[in-house]
Order: sequence, then C-alpha cells, then structure tokens
Amino acid sequence: MASKILVLGSINGYIAPILEKVEKLHAKNNFAFALVLGDLFSDPGDKIGPDAQTELNSLIRGKLFFPLPTYFNVGKHALPEQVIEKLKQDGTGEVAPNLYFLGKRSITKTSEGIRIVALGGQLDSNITGLSKDKYLPFYTDADAKSLAGAHSADILITSSWPSSIRAGSNIKAAPELEDSPSEQCVAELCSTLKPRYHFSSWSEFFYEREPFYHLPSETHPEIKPVTRFISLASTSNPTKQKSIYAFSLDPSAPLSATLPPGSTPSPLLRRLPKRPLPDQNTSFSRFATSASNGGYRGHHGSGKRQRKNDAPLNPSECFFCLSNPNASTHIVISIADDAYLTTAKGSLTTRKTFPSLSLPCHILIIPLAHYPTFASIPDPEIRTSAFNEMQRYRSALQTMVSKQSKGNLGAVTWEISRERGVHVHWQFLAVERKMVERGLVEAAFKVEAENEKYPSLKTKDIGDGTKQEGDFFRVWIWMPSAEIQREKEDGERKIELGEEIKSEDGGDDEEKEEKRATNLDAKGDTGDNLQKDGVEKQLVLSINSSSRFDLQYGRKVMAKLMGLEKRFDWRECAQSQEEEKQDADDFKKIFKDFDFSLEDED
Repeated sequence: MASKILVLGSINGYIAPILEKVEKLHAKNNFAFALVLGDLFSDPGDKIGPDAQTELNSLIRGKLFFPLPTYFNVGKHALPEQVIEKLKQDGTGEVAPNLYFLGKRSITKTSEGIRIVALGGQLDSNITGLSKDKYLPFYTDADAKSLAGAHSADILITSSWPSSIRAGSNIKAAPELEDSPSEQCVAELCSTLKPRYHFSSWSEFFYEREPFYHLPSETHPEIKPVTRFISLASTSNPTKQKSIYAFSLDPSAPLSATLPPGSTPSPLLRRLPKRPLPDQNTSFSRFATSASNGGYRGHHGSGKRQRKNDAPLNPSECFFCLSNPNASTHIVISIADDAYLTTAKGSLTTRKTFPSLSLPCHILIIPLAHYPTFASIPDPEIRTSAFNEMQRYRSALQTMVSKQSKGNLGAVTWEISRERGVHVHWQFLAVERKMVERGLVEAAFKVEAENEKYPSLKTKDIGDGTKQEGDFFRVWIWMPSAEIQREKEDGERKIELGEEIKSEDGGDDEEKEEKRATNLDAKGDTGDNLQKDGVEKQLVLSINSSSRFDLQYGRKVMAKLMGLEKRFDWRECAQSQEEEKQDADDFKKIFKDFDFSLEDED
C-alpha cells in the first residue's frame, strides 16, 4: 500500500511558522510521516532571539509538536546542546512527541516498511575511519562506505550532493547552486543503494534533476532502477523557492521496466570511482566473456565460457561483503578505507587457549572489494591499497598479541588464492612463540601437505601474489623479536636471536635443528625475514586448479598442532550471536590502541 510522505527543506530554527503549514497539509492529505532535510534547528553559534529560544524550549518540553511522525538528522550545523542532552538522556532518538532523530549515519525502516538511509553533515577528509561523534556536522569517507551495507534504500538523505549529479541534465540550476558541496563518496553511495528518491537541502534554492537510471543487476537484467534527485530550498528562503515536496511511495511495489519520460543514464557513472564499493555489480565483469573485457575471467583464466554453476556469488550473497544485508556486522572489529577486520565465526581458539589474552584470537582480514584473488582486481591502485592495508592490519595484530603476552605469542596468517574462489581473505591466528621458534609450525604445514599429497611448500616472498602463477596457498609464520622477548616478567629466561637452545633430551640432531630455527641472520640464510619487530617466514604452496584442495587445510594444521582436533570444523564451534558480539566487543577494547584506522580521529 502506498504511503504519502511530506518532505521539508531546512527549517533553520523557524519551527512555529512551518508547523502551521504542516498541520494544514496533513489535515488534507493524511501523510504517513514527514522528513526534515538539512537543519531543523538554527546554528548554536548564532545568537537567537527570545522567540526562537522559547520555541526550542517548548519543543523539548512537548508543548510544541509536529502533528505526525517527523524525522530529522544533521545538516550544516551541530545540534543544540539542549537537543543533544535530550537524546543522550532518552536513548530512543525521540526529541519530542512525534519528532525523531535519524542519526548522522543511519539506516531506518519505518512502520510502513520504507527504508531510509541518512548521511548528515559535510565531508571531513582529514579524518580517517568512521566518525565517532553522533551529533557533529561532519562525516568521513568511511561513513559513506559503511552505509553501503544497507544494500538498498527507498529514500536516501544526504546533506552533500553527489558528484557530477548535473552532468547530462538539460535542467538549468541557479548559479548559486555552484557552491553546493558535492562528493564522490555520496555519488558512490547513491550508485550502490539505487534509491527511488535522493533528497538534499543545502541552499536557498530548489533543484530537481530529471530521473536517472542505474545499470541493471544480473538477477534482473530487464530492470533499470530509477532515482529522482531533489534538493529543496530552506523553508524561510526569501525568493519563495520550492521548500516542501510531497509524494507517494509503496515499498512493496515491484520496480517497473518502463523508464519515466525524459529520464537519462545515471550521471554518477560518468566518473568511475578509483575505489569502487564492494557491492557494485560492475565488479563482476572479470568473469564475463563478452568483448567488453576481452573475455578475461580472472587470475590467469583461459577466457572459456563458464558453466552456469560456476557463476560467482553476487556481493549481496557473499558473507565477506558488508553490502550483504545478512552480513554479520556484529563481529566487525575495525573498518579502514579498503579493508576490515572481524572475529572468525566458529573460532579455532577459545578464551581459555591463551590466558594472557583471555580472548579467542582467530581473526579475518578482509578487503572491501569483492574479488576471489588479488590478481583478479583489475585496478592496480585498488589492489595495492587493499593489500597494503591488510598488511598493516596483520602487523598491528602481531604487535598486539606480542605486547599482550609479553613476547610469548607469535602468529600465523594464511591465505587461499583460487580463481574460482569467492572473496579473498586472510585468517590470522595467535600461536605460542615456542612453536614458531622450534620450527614446529613450519614442519606441521609441510607434513600435512605431504600427507595430502600436495606439492611441497616453498619459502619465498610473493608480495601481493599477482606474479605467482596459478592458484596458491600461502602462510606467514611470525614471532616477536628478542627485544620484545626481553620485556617479559622478571625471572623469566631471556632469549636472544643467535642464542643456542638445548633440546630437552640432548639429542644432537634435534639440538641442531632447534638452533637453526632460532639462529637467524639478516641475510635470510634460513629463509626467514628479520624485521624490527619480529622474525617472519613466508611459505607458498602451488595449487593445481584441477585437483581437490581442502579449504580447511590451514585450520586443520593448526588444530592438530595446538591439540584442538575437536575444533576442526568451524560449524561445530558455533556460538550464539550474543557470545559472538561479546567476543568482538572485548577484542575491540584490546585492539583499539593498535588500530591504525582510528588514528587522527578526535
């Protein structure tokens, strides 16, 4: 059933006059709800008259109220302190009867089933990661990217315009609108969500673009979703520009295959983003066999037509994509520009495995872009940025486990790179330093490979893997340096690189092997890489794409080595959502001092 919706431009604190208009319009049309764009309140920095202050007080106390459910968020200005205090005290987002705060970065579904995505404020490019303050009038590129997880929207509300929105339009805009801020991240968000309506309100002038259509999805190639972009003038604008807009919307109605008269291709496609969001359908052109991409199928692919059952998962179906509406976002630990961290579902380790951590330390490091291998990412800038960020996350995790354990823990990180995979990722697992130091971790991977009749593991650094021929498995084995080991508690034995370690049974062969594993030098005579914070070895196993390869190979090796054979299968280690969330929340608290994505944030 269609719902009637009323949309208002920035009110800027002139609440009483607009309420009279809203009451009259609502009496005639019976709107389901109203939306206030831009700023509902005046700038807290401005000196407002006694009448405006009285109106604000009356609104907060419920003496002045909207006649229908009304939603607002942040515009150019911060919210008044009185409003912020009310929101903090109440905790429900209700400022006054029928007046609700959407939130600066939010996804809301109304009782009518209408999905609203809101991003308030101006872009602050000096801040990385997600913005923390809910009420200040700024957002980050990461804020916009995070909203892509909504996957779709009926209504998108942003303070900023999307970049290039007027490209290809025949509608003239007021010269003053040249100053309206437009952002590429907002354009990408609109392209991702494909909302039916995209609203903004920034100036004293009205602008409505012709409807524009997006690229169809693979599942519905006959449908080109249509968006209408509308920017309303403020309700108090002196030139009587349009500041109120009303329309009907039925969220359950199927999208029409017929395009509205005068519609144009999406202007947002004219500027292809350098860093596409992971849920753009165009991400899958690497699997296509048409002339548009030269038949390229991915990592050293043959270009032959794939069978239907080989079709790749859409990001909306991929559980590693934040754009999947069913993604387990409650286990996300950190989000950077091109990669993010989550705890592993069905973690191999538990809170009891490492007493110095008191937490499971089985973590996934995942690029935001949806590709099965790094080599299949066509844009070298995206590929390099994602790989480097994942390396920064890996380094941060290694530093964390080392410091938390006073040098007693090292780490193992593995990757499976397969052309027919779904979404490349790394699995990070803490491990006892002694196991690394004595060569037990390396030996365990090699023995299991031999048992499974896999090719031998080779010691080599393959960088991002793009020059490695074919599919492969790789593992980084790391332990902290002697300097960190020296920070252990008084009375513990100090181990330095180059120190000879005697075997417990005194056997000559074992003694020599253990000495070789710990007697590392900068020349890499043992294949190890001596770093300022630790010692690392990278092993690579080539995978024959036509042969069977156990995707749980890495987990099984570590489970056997750590005596956790009963936890081979991650599905047998499943937790409740509450337990998963608690583990993620507790891990965030420990990791926050090492999380580079939080740097430079206030």
